[in-house]
Amino acid sequence: MSSNLNTLELPAAHPAVEGWNYDEAFSRNLGLFTAAEQQRLRDCRVAIAGMGGVGGVHLLTLARMGIGRFTIADPDCFETANMNRQAGARIDTQGRPKAEVMAESACEINPELDIRVFNTAVTADNVHEFLDGADVFVDGVDFFRLEARRLLFAVARARGIWGVTAGPMGFSTAWLAFDPAGMSFDEYFDLNNRMDALDQLVAFAVGLAPRATHIPYLDMAHVDLAAERGPSSATACQLASGVTGVEVAKILLGRGKLLAAPCYSQFDAWTRQFRTGKLRWGNRHPIQQIKRSLVRRRVAKDR
Repeated sequence: MSSNLNTLELPAAHPAVEGWNYDEAFSRNLGLFTAAEQQRLRDCRVAIAGMGGVGGVHLLTLARMGIGRFTIADPDCFETANMNRQAGARIDTQGRPKAEVMAESACEINPELDIRVFNTAVTADNVHEFLDGADVFVDGVDFFRLEARRLLFAVARARGIWGVTAGPMGFSTAWLAFDPAGMSFDEYFDLNNRMDALDQLVAFAVGLAPRATHIPYLDMAHVDLAAERGPSSATACQLASGVTGVEVAKILLGRGKLLAAPCYSQFDAWTRQFRTGKLRWGNRHPIQQIKRSLVRRRVAKDR
């Protein structure tokens, strides 16, 4: 594939193609979705930026729900450090482009997929092309790539597209949905271009999980925001994709209760806690401001 946009096509001899039937493949979804809703999912397009820790699992989860069209992007290749959590990281995929590997894996689930593949990062130059035709945007961008994440949410909002982000945090996941007619990503996290990169990361971390159920058991000696390093678990990535799949289904099908930002949620499998609430004023809330200041001081002390 080239370095920009490509459409992955399975060879005619692919063993999954012969005798494969969409209705049979996704028949066990019925009862949760109606037949008409399943067809609706088949006709929808989901844009997922990032095919690493959560992005790759998002793609496979949504493909198994029967969503028939995707646009995916990732500029990186798989490496050994990805093995503990990334769905596409295997011995045979080391050094291969993440987007290509995950596109192939999704097509092994549904050989009829319409999947557009970007082997580059999403930037101001290609973000509109990336989001063309998307019904929902799903954030799988690396935690530390705030510039790309902010751009994607801003353009999705401008184009009337819902956005969903879910982060693996300890053995938990924290997630948010952004209504294009509601509070924006930058407004919720209180981000602006005058902030340095570290302040933006602190704001993102504190705002994503306001109740921070994972902090008591997390060894902070292994967290280094300045060095862009922190622990991440496959279990939390799986949790993140589970809740993301449900949020995407609600958005695409127009049923079920959707809680858009400034509402937040976190489920922690380790502590068996579920926390949800409404963070009025987002990260501008006085308590959030205090948390951000404390984390910033901790980071500065550890540098």
